[in-house]
Amino acid sequence: MRKIYIFDTTLRDGEQSPGVNLNTQEKVEIALQLEKLGVDRMEAGFPAASPGDLAGVNAVARAIKNASVIGLSRARENDIEAVREALQGAQDPCIHLFLATSPIHRQHKLRMEKHQVLETAEAAIKYAKKYFSKIEFSLEDAGRTELDFIAEVTSMAIRAGASVVNIPDTVGYMTPYDYGNIFKMLKETVPGIEKIQLSAHCHDDLGMATANALAAVLNGADQIEGTINGIGERAGNTSIEEVVMALETRQDFYQAKTSLVLNEIYRTSRLVSKLTGMVVPGNKAIVGANAFAHESGIHQDGMLKEKTTYEIMSPETIGVKESKLVMGKHSGRHAFREKLIDLGYELGDEQVNAAFAKFKDLADRKKQVEDEDIRALIEEKLIETPEIFALGTLQVAYGNQMTPTATVHVRFQDGSEVAESAVGNGSVDAIYNAIDKATKENVELDDYSIKSVSHGKDALGEVHVVLKQDTISVQGRGISTDILEASAKAYLDAVNRLIEKRKNPTSNRSNVTLI
Repeated sequence: MRKIYIFDTTLRDGEQSPGVNLNTQEKVEIALQLEKLGVDRMEAGFPAASPGDLAGVNAVARAIKNASVIGLSRARENDIEAVREALQGAQDPCIHLFLATSPIHRQHKLRMEKHQVLETAEAAIKYAKKYFSKIEFSLEDAGRTELDFIAEVTSMAIRAGASVVNIPDTVGYMTPYDYGNIFKMLKETVPGIEKIQLSAHCHDDLGMATANALAAVLNGADQIEGTINGIGERAGNTSIEEVVMALETRQDFYQAKTSLVLNEIYRTSRLVSKLTGMVVPGNKAIVGANAFAHESGIHQDGMLKEKTTYEIMSPETIGVKESKLVMGKHSGRHAFREKLIDLGYELGDEQVNAAFAKFKDLADRKKQVEDEDIRALIEEKLIETPEIFALGTLQVAYGNQMTPTATVHVRFQDGSEVAESAVGNGSVDAIYNAIDKATKENVELDDYSIKSVSHGKDALGEVHVVLKQDTISVQGRGISTDILEASAKAYLDAVNRLIEKRKNPTSNRSNVTLI
């Protein structure tokens, strides 16, 4: 099984993401986590860019003991000297030199001919060789460079003393076939190619960075360069976690693997996201919030029967505790029943069906139903009371310069329905006056309270009421994302309990078993 080296450039190329600016302490914190992750090489920054970046690279170089620390340098003596200074104290220092090679860069940026590029690059490598035993040389914009010139520059770099030659797709232009072909060509045609490592550095402008990097592996690349979470300039870089898990999951195909500590992947991703301020999209491969989450009822049913039906890797592998069955409008009865068991409820089939219907109604109004929502739905009916009255439609008219008016439709056990309207001191008072007219029950509201069951703007509201009638006192609960609807449900629940208690004071027993 061939080893693929991982070159992490989160602290350099990743920091070049617009809006990201890591201070020295943050760089060191990320670097220490990258060391735990087990990256082979980490590029700590571009020392010549600023005194602050030089100091940051030096701090990382002194803190890291189990990975090679790298400083980026243009093909200039001043840059090389800056890297030399920055990497003082490093256990395993390496310099990363680069010079553009594509026609468009040669003409418009460098204003150099091919021979000048070769001479400049060779001089830089030889100058760096005086101070560094490990040198990586990158052909900037190699993806748009002539194949024969790529081979010529690579051959020169080998002779000059480079230990790694990097073939970057700097602007994310390549396709997997074309990019892989560069590595194949170099392996087959360049003398002494076995003396060095070939590295792949891909950008994601066309969304093919990971695919291109893996194509390079198939064609002989020894090292993959990338960033955690795929951050970087423009559309970002190859996501290290994607390449690593592709190699791990499909060892049968790639016949290669890395030495990363896989269960540190998720922790590393969270840290980089927190310190850079770059939020990981929910649908991001491997580390996104939804990468191991399932809402579809069909998928949830398959997951409950056998996880490999819908998961090609386990969340525990990357350091995530477990998969999530997200309860929402697409969830099925199987997942709902399992969720109830997880929450400590064991219900009969009829009770599950009734609760599932209420769950589906709630899920149509909420993006995601939380555990607290489900508990509230179930506990609302822990004491089974015959529904003598049920809430139909509810309409409230309210304004701060008008008297609140409520119209309530109340359904009876025989299926008939009555509508009543009433005014009140507030919307809730108006609703309760209308319910009193519809039920013809003379009750006293002894207590009313409301609380949020879950979180967010679409949180469930739970209303608790206490009604009195002569010597009888009962409680009622109602939940809804609309507090006025929850208020009406709680009031009617209490009225039903009151009527049941009048008939049989000992009837308040629950058929729900808590486990």
